[in-house]
Amino acid sequence: MPDVLVLVDHDGERVHKSTYELLAAARRLGDPAAVVVGTPGTAARLKESLARHGATSVYVAESDEAGEFLATPAVDALELAVRDACPAAVLVSATTDGREVAGRLAVRLDAGLLIDAVDLDSSGVVTQIVFGGAYTVRSEVTHGTPVIALRPGAVEPEEHPVAAMVRELVLPSVDPATSARITDRRASPAGDRPALTEAAVVVSGGRGVGGAEGFTVVEELADALGGAVGASRAAVDAGYYPHRFQVGQTGKTVSPQLYIALGISGAIQHLAGMQTSRTIVAVNKDAEAPVFGLADYGVVGDLFAVAPQLTEEVTARRAAL
Repeated sequence: MPDVLVLVDHDGERVHKSTYELLAAARRLGDPAAVVVGTPGTAARLKESLARHGATSVYVAESDEAGEFLATPAVDALELAVRDACPAAVLVSATTDGREVAGRLAVRLDAGLLIDAVDLDSSGVVTQIVFGGAYTVRSEVTHGTPVIALRPGAVEPEEHPVAAMVRELVLPSVDPATSARITDRRASPAGDRPALTEAAVVVSGGRGVGGAEGFTVVEELADALGGAVGASRAAVDAGYYPHRFQVGQTGKTVSPQLYIALGISGAIQHLAGMQTSRTIVAVNKDAEAPVFGLADYGVVGDLFAVAPQLTEEVTARRAAL
């Protein structure tokens, strides 16, 4: 079977869940081949977990410069791997960085590019959410090696242990005149909640929360469910919650098993970022709120009455287990 290249998303020590999802999707097309871009020693730390999730090959693209520049080292590594493997496709996560890499790679390869895929079948046809979530379409690349950016959470990760073969790639020197250099890194404040794009449960608050202090009920419900906290653009713009938690077209795209929207009316820009969630629950005082048109379950009521009751019930059931 042909290789399917997967760009590994990692923090240097740990492979992100979105990569395991890509490896599961890649098996539908061929043999998953992971491409690790990082500083020397990175691939050695990640190889075992990649092989456990089905990576039959691990392309190692390491250099000191790989951690100093944005996008360019990853594009260089994928281009080299494509020339070497002649893969059936290249898969990346549809994150901000992933879309940047995918776009640049497609230009270099003179290949077709599919962004925001939410599914992928064995024939290479992908399902996409387009025009801000207004339409769902099925698309296929007809020219060159398909470059596909898959939304995090779109595919369930699966363990599929194999023996991974290591292949070395020699990265070219980066031209600092044409590449963006990383001058500083600042870690986001750590917490006990899962990352927003990797969480199985996301509880988001909107303008209806009423203020920063109102997000306490959102956080309490998220913690009871072991989930992450999100926010609508309206809540973020109003200063209720930090921008890094924004869900939507101009924020993060999530596809959790359960998405709970508290006080979110359902602007199309927000729906575009969460509509592929498996189950959507909405709580809003306005029975005509657009979010109810997408929700699997809707509660017309005061979120400050509904959410605490739900938190209490979830906590009680967990305690009884």
